[in-house]
Amino acid sequence: MQSRSPRLADPGSTEPGAARLSLLYAVVFVEIGIAMPFMPVWLNALGLDARVIGALLALPIAIRIVATAPLMGLIDRGLSARRLIVAGSLALAATYALMPAGATVGWWVLAVLIALNAVAGASLVPSIDYLTLAAVRASHRLDYARIRMAGSIGFLAASLAGGLLLDAFGERPAIPWLLTGLAVIAALTAIAARVPTPVAVAVTRETGRPRLPAVLWIAVAAAAAIQASHGAIYAFASIHWGAHGISAPWIGVLWAIGVVAEIVLFWLIGRAPAAWRTPFRLIGIGGAAAVLRAVGMALFGDRLGPVLALQLLHGFTFGATQLGAMAAVSRFAPEGARGRAQGTFSSCNALASAVSTLMSGLAYAAGGGILAFLLMAPLALAGLLLAGLGQRRAGREAFTTPRL
Repeated sequence: MQSRSPRLADPGSTEPGAARLSLLYAVVFVEIGIAMPFMPVWLNALGLDARVIGALLALPIAIRIVATAPLMGLIDRGLSARRLIVAGSLALAATYALMPAGATVGWWVLAVLIALNAVAGASLVPSIDYLTLAAVRASHRLDYARIRMAGSIGFLAASLAGGLLLDAFGERPAIPWLLTGLAVIAALTAIAARVPTPVAVAVTRETGRPRLPAVLWIAVAAAAAIQASHGAIYAFASIHWGAHGISAPWIGVLWAIGVVAEIVLFWLIGRAPAAWRTPFRLIGIGGAAAVLRAVGMALFGDRLGPVLALQLLHGFTFGATQLGAMAAVSRFAPEGARGRAQGTFSSCNALASAVSTLMSGLAYAAGGGILAFLLMAPLALAGLLLAGLGQRRAGREAFTTPRL
């Protein structure tokens, strides 16, 4: 029997499982919303050389590329996804708590702690996705997009409140201890949530380890290419906007608009026609929007009015692509390889994003924002073309089962 894709059949429905999963997403993404923008601030407050800071920030990306798929593969061998979340969160808390002391010893000790921290955190979001997709397949009342939306709300809230907290408590002591507390809360939330964990299909010598089908690899490649097209925007948009006279408060508003657009899409996608909620249609919508956004940023990225409109496209470039990718994982991943499929998607995303960020850095140095943003358009176009290929590969089968 074919697995069912995540769906949005009843946008108003709730179940205890949905509330628990939403809370888990929110807590983990609050932690990410503090760590992503403010860990660089903390490293800078330590007085580290800029080259050392760059290396320390690049290290977690490299770790996630190699660690996520093997960690998620443990789920297929019988490890509970919820236990993986608990263990990872506790390890995160321990490494965050040790970082201030490690920094006093030397940057190399801090590098070891950051590497261990990256391993601990690599499987958190993929594990929650794994549990959520399993719950959605099991109950027609659950809605992946509405559940996942809680993570975006948590990230937005953390980004907005983080600066106020740092002003109140100071950068150096506040960031690692705040992250330690959030990681402990995430572990306690996972323990208390009691979210049903699907039983992994046993792999025997006779059955062997299931292969990921070609159509799923196409979906992974398409989504990774589109998500990678955000590289120049994430790395250099704020610098580019500031250099052209857009004030810091407006830059904050621009980033908030992107996250709000993502939240709105997650809230409303269930009301879209069913034919537009299939995996490759959603990925294709994300790819088309990403092409438009990349070209628009190259042409009009120095003007506030057009940029306000372009930031609204983040709801599609990230949101629709994420939903399509999760629908593809749920729809096409074979039993006995769902954890590996989830981890493979995350690893490929990290690899593609790392490469695109490095490319955009070289392009920005050579030709400024115009060249860096324009360079992202071919990535988005590649994702769009792969989505079309995947749609043809999936054929009629994708339209005969419940879908996102």
